[in-house]
Amino acid sequence: MSLPEKLLRNAATFACGVALAGCVSTSPDELLASTAIVAELPRESGALVEAAVEAEPDLVKRQTLLQRLATMTVAQRVQFAIKGGSEARRTLIRDSNKVVQRAVLQSPRLTDQEVEAFAAMSSLTDEILRLIAKNRNFRKNYVVVRNLMNNPKTPLDVSLHMLPMLNPLDLKRLCTNKNIPETLRTTANKLHRQRQENKK
Repeated sequence: MSLPEKLLRNAATFACGVALAGCVSTSPDELLASTAIVAELPRESGALVEAAVEAEPDLVKRQTLLQRLATMTVAQRVQFAIKGGSEARRTLIRDSNKVVQRAVLQSPRLTDQEVEAFAAMSSLTDEILRLIAKNRNFRKNYVVVRNLMNNPKTPLDVSLHMLPMLNPLDLKRLCTNKNIPETLRTTANKLHRQRQENKK
């Protein structure tokens, strides 16, 4: 093996360690293939690569997904977000384009479990978390509400508005959650004490 090839293989290993976490157990050839796919994506699509790793553990399937995304226009990604499978939605919810992100939430194939997972993601934008919170159908799912309340990225005004929706046990747990804003934790403590006093 020539020196340039060795250097390229070493570079691929390090690149995959950053952009495709979990791939390092594969062969150098597979790593090189993954690196080539990542290189085809726009620079701002780094979040898509990370999301693809989380959404699709299988290396071959992930390569296929990333290859498709690398050649898609925004309009095509919107259609893919609406009509694609769960792996596509879990990846495109972190797309750099807000229109694509919104399209994921509008997909008729979106499941309750996916929305629950989105509500817990601190990597999503404030806007997407706000849209989830505003959707009546999503709010009917208590797990979505609970996950939004415990998500440090959920906008404070949204969290405060939904606070009364928490059951006593989850409200008590929220009082000790150090990841949420101090204002929300303080308000949760007040509501918890008020509920306790009303029981007397």
